[in-house]
Order: sequence, then C-alpha cells, then structure tokens
Amino acid sequence: MIYIVTPVFNRIKFTENFLKALEKQTVKNFRTIIVDDGSTDGTSEMIEKHFPDVIILKESGDLWWAEATNIGVKYAIKAGADYVMTLNDDTLPNNDYIEMMIYWSKKMPNALLGALALDHKTNKIIFGGNNISFKNRTITPVINNLSEAEKHGLHEVNFFPGRGLLIPINVFKEIGYYDSKNFPQTVADLDFTHRAVRAGYKIFCNYDAKIKMYEEASSNTYLKRNKSVKNFILHLFSKKGGGNLLWFIKYAFKNCPKKHLFLFLLRGIFGRTVGYWIRD
Repeated sequence: MIYIVTPVFNRIKFTENFLKALEKQTVKNFRTIIVDDGSTDGTSEMIEKHFPDVIILKESGDLWWAEATNIGVKYAIKAGADYVMTLNDDTLPNNDYIEMMIYWSKKMPNALLGALALDHKTNKIIFGGNNISFKNRTITPVINNLSEAEKHGLHEVNFFPGRGLLIPINVFKEIGYYDSKNFPQTVADLDFTHRAVRAGYKIFCNYDAKIKMYEEASSNTYLKRNKSVKNFILHLFSKKGGGNLLWFIKYAFKNCPKKHLFLFLLRGIFGRTVGYWIRD
C-alpha cells in the first residue's frame, strides 16, 4: 500500500484541487495523509467535509516541510505502508500518475521513483531529473541528453527533490528520516536522497508518471523573480529562501566529498549571491 504524505499550511484552494486530482486516479489502492500544520483558512474543515477518507494530522503550526513530512511518514509506517510518496499540494497529478508509479515500482521494487513535472499552463516539461557532479560543480538535467523518443520510462539520477517521490519503507528504516534539524524546509529532500544513494539505493525519474506544477506558487520562485534587496536577503537567509546559505553550507559538508568541498562551496556561494542578480 502506498501512503501519500503532504504537509499543508493555509493554501486551501491548492489543497482542494490537489485532493480532487487524487480522487481521479485510475487506481485507488493508496491512502492520503495531510499534515496540516496549523492552517487558519479552514483547510482541515474543508478536507473533513469533502474528503472524508483523507487522514488529517493536525499540528500546532511550528513545523516546516521536513518535520511535518516526518510525522506523516511515521504514521504511514505504523499503519503498515509499503511505500511512502511525498507529494506537494501545489501539484496536480495526472489521472494515471499513481498507476504508472506502481507499474514501475513492481519492476524496480527497491528504487526511489520521482515524477516528471510539467507546467500546469503549457504542459511543457519543466523538470525531468538532474545529476549533480560535486567534482565539476555542475547540475545536469537528464532531459538535455534525451531525444523525444526517449522521454518515457525510467532515467537514473543521483539525487531528487521530494516533489512526487515514491520511497520504499525500507529506505526510512535503513537511513532514517528527513534531517529536519539542519534543513527545516528546502534541501532536506535532496539530502535524504543523497543518503539513500550512499546506502546503495537507486533513484530514477519516472517519465511515465507526470505531475503538473504551479511553479509560480513557490516562494523561492517569487523571491528570484521579484528582485529587491529585501527579497535578496530573504533568498539567502529565510526559511523560504531557496538560496539559504547556512543550509547550503551544511548540505555541502554532509554530502560533498572533502576533496571537492572548497571549490563546491565557493561555486555555490557565488551562485547564490551574485547569481541572484544576473539570472532570470
């Protein structure tokens, strides 16, 4: 059984549309856990009224993505889950999304499977998995090396975000949960998959399992697109900032080989500071 774990906070419309998309899935052998971290916009009440089969875990509002997800994962494990899927509420899974995840998980039962992400307006692919090279200080999109005919099935990667990631329960039992102490919000998912790879697990982007993304809903996207001194500071130091310097440094020390660490740090800090002003 797959348990979908989704933390939410005050995005009632996104959450409602997300749950409606899950209701349309071509297979039904999954459960949905919503970890509502103190929403004040009626999210939990809406779920209780319109989606009575959804499991709601109500928290006090002092969590962020990583610990809220950990709470959901622990619940799923106690409930007897075989797989956990981490999936954000600002996504719309295609109707056959879970069916395609199940199809490939039967062929690769010990692998972590991520989703192909499409723009919700244009249906164009905006994320198809990346490979990171600490040595070369590069992140290479898998899709760059694929022909149109190859954009299906599984493509191996060496790390992956938590957006639509199917994870065998044994991974959690072996490597533990998300590092919510060092990475309360972003980076926790990437760090988790690095740990999984070091433990011997493979990760693939599943090009047959598609989700649509509201890219503009991301606070990180907002901060980068609306450049200002205030947003620059938030980008580098806030919990909503995708360029959070402290988290990047901790991520590098935890995951980058020591022989490549200095140059990787230098490149990453430069990209988060100077790069903020020169990139779209």
